Amino acid sequence: MNNDTVQISRKEYEGLLLLKEELAQLKRLIFGKKNERFIPSDDSQASLFEQGAAEVEPVCEQQTITYTKEKKPNKKQPVRLALPAHLPREEEVIEPEEKQEDATKIGESVTEILEYKPGKLYVKQYVRPKYVQPVVEEGKSATKEVIIAPLPSLPIPSGNAGPGLLAHLMISKFVDHLPYYRQVQMFKREGVKLSESTISGWFKAVCKLLEPLYEEIKKQVLASGYINADETTIPVQSSNKPGATHTGYHWFYYCPTARLVVVDYQKSRSGQGPHGFLEGFKGVLQTDGYVGYEQFAARKDITLLACMAHARRYFEKALENDQQRAAHALSEIQKLYAIEREASEGEMDTDQITKLRKAQAQPILDNLHVWIKEQIGQVAPKSSIGTALAYSLKLWGRLSRYTDNGAWYIDNNLVENSIRPVALGRKNYLFAGSHDAASWAAMMYSLLGSCKLNGVEPYQWLKSTLENIPETKLSELKSLLPNFQQ
Repeated sequence: MNNDTVQISRKEYEGLLLLKEELAQLKRLIFGKKNERFIPSDDSQASLFEQGAAEVEPVCEQQTITYTKEKKPNKKQPVRLALPAHLPREEEVIEPEEKQEDATKIGESVTEILEYKPGKLYVKQYVRPKYVQPVVEEGKSATKEVIIAPLPSLPIPSGNAGPGLLAHLMISKFVDHLPYYRQVQMFKREGVKLSESTISGWFKAVCKLLEPLYEEIKKQVLASGYINADETTIPVQSSNKPGATHTGYHWFYYCPTARLVVVDYQKSRSGQGPHGFLEGFKGVLQTDGYVGYEQFAARKDITLLACMAHARRYFEKALENDQQRAAHALSEIQKLYAIEREASEGEMDTDQITKLRKAQAQPILDNLHVWIKEQIGQVAPKSSIGTALAYSLKLWGRLSRYTDNGAWYIDNNLVENSIRPVALGRKNYLFAGSHDAASWAAMMYSLLGSCKLNGVEPYQWLKSTLENIPETKLSELKSLLPNFQQ
């Protein structure tokens, strides 16, 4: 039997390594962990599977030891938190069966449990009496006129849906991610028949009513001077693709200083989307490394920052490919985030944060930059570690620029948090019914996402806004925004 040696070229070898990495990444997506937390390995501990040379077991001397064991105190019973005082109480008095008529009450024992009753629909009637009264005008004979009070402003003047119901429908879909067809089924169990087309019509009318408020949020974000940007996909039904969906994009623009987020729908991921939206913007723009943002590098009125979390993500994916190099980069990035935690927990102001970063973060960044330039020539360019090194090196100026100002963030995680509701919504209602529906959804995600950023209860805010916006002047729209409600 002959043992033949197969000779392959370096290019073929690198191709095999690339296939091996892709297979590892696929397995990781299916079976691996979902978080990005990096836990450095402890080299001081021997591998579980290492087999050393056989050693002769030493003879152990026997020794008698006497000790006193301290008894641990009994574990404290968990303390049950008091139920919220603002909740209404429904009292039920339970009298003992053996109570006699001459018994004297000496006290009572109160036990509170949290209960729930399904929300109930009801019909609100506006009763407006009509009156006939005389009208007396000087020099004329008396006449009579019919008077009736005006109907309060309604969100949909020609509709029969109140602000509370409309707010409930919008919150159920865009916060709780319940598609309209599921809400129809829930109403049906209450004995109320509503069609999806009716609810869709209400949704369109609500969005048209709220459009000036959406434009006000956009105006404030663009005037803020600091924006985090990111994008995510949304499948859209289109007449151009019968039986299939078009891949549209929701672009998120988050302002940390104003605590407002604007979502802009575009039919593609083209750079024309952010170009049009940010046409009048001046200030700091923080993004990932997507090429669509490169157009802003030439603008003198925009300073670009990159996202350290995206760079970290590339190295985290490279652990399967080159554990040693990837772990080193992740450890250094972990030190940078530890500095950010120190600043946050210390409640430092922007000047203090800037000084802390210059003193502690900048040396780490400088050393990491030198290390990346040394390592990039030693790895295959198309490998996972090669991609991670190239991504970081290309954006290094933007990645490290956050140290220049304590008001800037190290990453884009805040805007990514705003994207999560869209990702959850995709899993539930799967697609938008049209390009217009995707644009209206972007509006709702903007308004309700801004509520979340400001800790404002979304249902009460939306109900109140629908009640008041018909009578609100354009110059007073700012008073309805979520960040104005605190």
